[in-house]
Amino acid sequence: MSGSLLIAWQLKDKHVLVVGGGEVASSRIQHVLAAGGNVTIVSPSNGLNNQTRSLIDCGSENRVIFRDRTFVSTDLDGVDMVLTAIDDVELSRDIGTSCRARRIPVNVADDPSYCDFYFGSQIQQGPLQIMVSTNGKSPKLANIIRRRIEESIPKTAGEAIERVGLLRERLKERAPGVGGDISKKRMKWMVDLCTSWEIDDLALLDDKQIEKLLDEGWERNLVPSRENMAESD
Repeated sequence: MSGSLLIAWQLKDKHVLVVGGGEVASSRIQHVLAAGGNVTIVSPSNGLNNQTRSLIDCGSENRVIFRDRTFVSTDLDGVDMVLTAIDDVELSRDIGTSCRARRIPVNVADDPSYCDFYFGSQIQQGPLQIMVSTNGKSPKLANIIRRRIEESIPKTAGEAIERVGLLRERLKERAPGVGGDISKKRMKWMVDLCTSWEIDDLALLDDKQIEKLLDEGWERNLVPSRENMAESD
């Protein structure tokens, strides 16, 4: 079996239809909202779990619409993605088939052959996101493997990424330009910094230290060690 194309799908301001209101649907809704998407939930109210009810009640900053009924075909109008999480296998497959006919990406829970994509087992620490996928073969094994990976990631990794991202922005302000020698020089300097500093140390970079690192490092075409930076404070 061939693998899947693993991509980071940008859902900001996209319209996602979730059919179902139970535990799986609730998890899907939270993932979509965390990615900046807007959600329409279609489910009879007696099929909602407490978490889904809470998401509907708070409205999640006007990004959640609830339709208290079963699915109808017009629910697919104008949506960018569809997620089904219901016990009715036949209806789920009908929705999946309709989505494919209309070229709408769809995920049918627990039915890989009707899925255009999978959710996998995910790690998120700030901007850091890692997904482990078994391509629908074994969600439980994906979860076990994900936990083992998560245990090996420094707790400061997310903050380190945030700080390095800010450093890159400041560096581009000092040395603007796309492509050519300047891009190569910026890239090499950032690579040298990230490979010579510990993740925990990168996470401690504040605005003052970032400016100092650019002054004493980039401007002099070198990468100061964390120790040298501390000594000159």
